[in-house]
Amino acid sequence: MGSLTPTGIPLEVAAGLIFRNGKLLITQRRNADHLGGLWEFPGGKREGNESFEACLVRELKEELGLDVQTGQLIETVIHHYPGKSVCLKFFKCSCEAGDPQPLACQAIAWIGPDEIDRYEFPAADARLLEKLKSAVDLWR
Repeated sequence: MGSLTPTGIPLEVAAGLIFRNGKLLITQRRNADHLGGLWEFPGGKREGNESFEACLVRELKEELGLDVQTGQLIETVIHHYPGKSVCLKFFKCSCEAGDPQPLACQAIAWIGPDEIDRYEFPAADARLLEKLKSAVDLWR
Protein backbone atom coordinates (compact mmCIF):
# COMPACT_ATOMS: atom_id res chain seq x y z
CA MET A 1 0.00 0.00 0.00
CA GLY A 2 1.16 3.52 -0.67
CA SER A 3 0.43 6.48 1.55
CA LEU A 4 -2.57 8.74 1.10
CA THR A 5 -4.18 8.94 -2.29
CA PRO A 6 -3.31 11.98 -4.45
CA THR A 7 -6.40 13.76 -3.10
CA GLY A 8 -5.21 13.24 0.50
CA ILE A 9 -8.01 10.86 1.46
CA PRO A 10 -7.31 7.48 3.08
CA LEU A 11 -6.83 4.37 0.96
CA GLU A 12 -10.17 2.62 0.69
CA VAL A 13 -10.18 -1.09 1.45
CA ALA A 14 -12.99 -3.66 1.47
CA ALA A 15 -12.64 -6.81 3.57
CA GLY A 16 -14.81 -9.88 3.85
CA LEU A 17 -16.04 -11.78 6.86
CA ILE A 18 -16.70 -15.26 5.53
CA PHE A 19 -18.20 -17.70 8.02
CA ARG A 20 -18.59 -21.44 7.50
CA ASN A 21 -19.76 -23.96 10.10
CA GLY A 22 -19.11 -21.57 12.98
CA LYS A 23 -15.61 -20.64 11.75
CA LEU A 24 -14.29 -17.41 10.20
CA LEU A 25 -11.82 -17.28 7.31
CA ILE A 26 -8.63 -15.27 7.87
CA THR A 27 -5.57 -14.88 5.66
CA GLN A 28 -1.92 -14.23 6.44
CA ARG A 29 -0.16 -11.39 4.66
CA ARG A 30 2.94 -12.29 2.67
CA ASN A 31 6.14 -11.49 4.57
CA ALA A 32 7.33 -9.02 1.91
CA ASP A 33 4.07 -7.00 2.04
CA HIS A 34 3.24 -4.03 4.30
CA LEU A 35 2.37 -5.54 7.71
CA GLY A 36 3.83 -8.84 6.44
CA GLY A 37 3.14 -11.97 8.46
CA LEU A 38 0.09 -10.53 10.21
CA TRP A 39 -3.33 -12.13 9.84
CA GLU A 40 -6.25 -10.23 8.35
CA PHE A 41 -9.65 -10.51 6.79
CA PRO A 42 -9.35 -11.07 3.03
CA GLY A 43 -9.99 -8.19 0.66
CA GLY A 44 -8.15 -5.31 -0.93
CA LYS A 45 -7.98 -1.78 -2.27
CA ARG A 46 -10.90 -0.22 -4.08
CA GLU A 47 -10.10 0.80 -7.65
CA GLY A 48 -11.50 3.85 -9.44
CA ASN A 49 -15.23 4.21 -9.12
CA GLU A 50 -16.00 0.62 -8.14
CA SER A 51 -18.22 0.12 -5.11
CA PHE A 52 -16.77 -1.42 -1.96
CA GLU A 53 -18.97 -4.46 -2.63
CA ALA A 54 -17.70 -4.84 -6.22
CA CYS A 55 -14.14 -4.42 -4.96
CA LEU A 56 -14.64 -7.21 -2.45
CA VAL A 57 -16.11 -9.60 -5.03
CA ARG A 58 -13.13 -8.93 -7.34
CA GLU A 59 -10.48 -9.17 -4.62
CA LEU A 60 -11.79 -12.42 -3.13
CA LYS A 61 -11.83 -14.00 -6.58
CA GLU A 62 -8.24 -12.82 -7.25
CA GLU A 63 -6.81 -13.61 -3.81
CA LEU A 64 -8.66 -16.80 -2.87
CA GLY A 65 -10.47 -18.09 -5.97
CA LEU A 66 -13.84 -17.58 -4.27
CA ASP A 67 -17.13 -16.40 -5.73
CA VAL A 68 -18.89 -14.45 -2.98
CA GLN A 69 -22.00 -12.43 -2.44
CA THR A 70 -21.57 -9.42 -0.17
CA GLY A 71 -24.05 -8.86 2.60
CA GLN A 72 -24.36 -6.61 5.62
CA LEU A 73 -21.74 -3.94 6.35
CA ILE A 74 -20.48 -4.99 9.80
CA GLU A 75 -17.92 -2.29 10.59
CA THR A 76 -16.22 0.79 9.10
CA VAL A 77 -12.82 1.76 10.48
CA ILE A 78 -10.52 4.67 9.65
CA HIS A 79 -7.04 3.95 10.93
CA HIS A 80 -3.90 6.07 10.76
CA TYR A 81 -0.60 4.22 10.39
CA PRO A 82 2.67 6.19 10.27
CA GLY A 83 2.71 7.69 6.78
CA LYS A 84 -0.63 6.30 5.63
CA SER A 85 -4.29 6.15 6.48
CA VAL A 86 -6.83 3.52 5.52
CA CYS A 87 -10.61 3.38 5.47
CA LEU A 88 -11.68 -0.23 5.92
CA LYS A 89 -15.19 -1.51 5.32
CA PHE A 90 -15.88 -5.02 6.60
CA PHE A 91 -18.79 -6.92 5.00
CA LYS A 92 -20.30 -10.24 5.93
CA CYS A 93 -20.06 -12.41 2.82
CA SER A 94 -21.49 -15.71 1.72
CA CYS A 95 -19.42 -18.06 -0.37
CA GLU A 96 -21.28 -18.93 -3.57
CA ALA A 97 -18.64 -21.18 -5.13
CA GLY A 98 -15.12 -22.40 -4.57
CA ASP A 99 -12.91 -23.38 -1.67
CA PRO A 100 -10.40 -20.76 -0.56
CA GLN A 101 -6.90 -21.14 -1.98
CA PRO A 102 -3.95 -18.96 -0.84
CA LEU A 103 -3.42 -17.41 -4.29
CA ALA A 104 -2.26 -13.97 -3.07
CA CYS A 105 -1.53 -14.57 0.59
CA GLN A 106 0.87 -16.66 2.62
CA ALA A 107 -1.71 -18.88 4.35
CA ILE A 108 -5.38 -19.24 5.24
CA ALA A 109 -7.08 -20.44 8.41
CA TRP A 110 -10.61 -21.05 9.66
CA ILE A 111 -10.93 -19.90 13.28
CA GLY A 112 -13.57 -19.83 15.98
CA PRO A 113 -14.29 -16.88 18.28
CA ASP A 114 -12.20 -18.46 21.04
CA GLU A 115 -9.15 -18.63 18.71
CA ILE A 116 -8.96 -14.93 17.71
CA ASP A 117 -6.35 -14.06 20.33
CA ARG A 118 -3.98 -16.74 18.99
CA TYR A 119 -3.38 -14.70 15.81
CA GLU A 120 -1.69 -11.34 15.36
CA PHE A 121 -3.75 -8.82 13.35
CA PRO A 122 -3.01 -5.26 12.17
CA ALA A 123 -3.90 -2.50 14.64
CA ALA A 124 -6.71 -1.33 12.35
CA ASP A 125 -8.66 -4.54 13.05
CA ALA A 126 -8.73 -4.16 16.87
CA ARG A 127 -12.29 -2.80 17.20
CA LEU A 128 -13.72 -5.40 14.83
CA LEU A 129 -11.90 -8.21 16.64
CA GLU A 130 -13.49 -7.17 19.95
CA LYS A 131 -16.90 -7.09 18.27
CA LEU A 132 -16.36 -10.56 16.81
CA LYS A 133 -15.51 -11.99 20.22
CA SER A 134 -18.89 -10.98 21.63
CA ALA A 135 -21.24 -10.97 18.60
CA VAL A 136 -22.10 -14.68 18.59
CA ASP A 137 -24.96 -14.13 16.14
CA LEU A 138 -22.44 -13.23 13.39
CA TRP A 139 -20.87 -16.70 13.61
CA ARG A 140 -24.10 -18.51 12.70
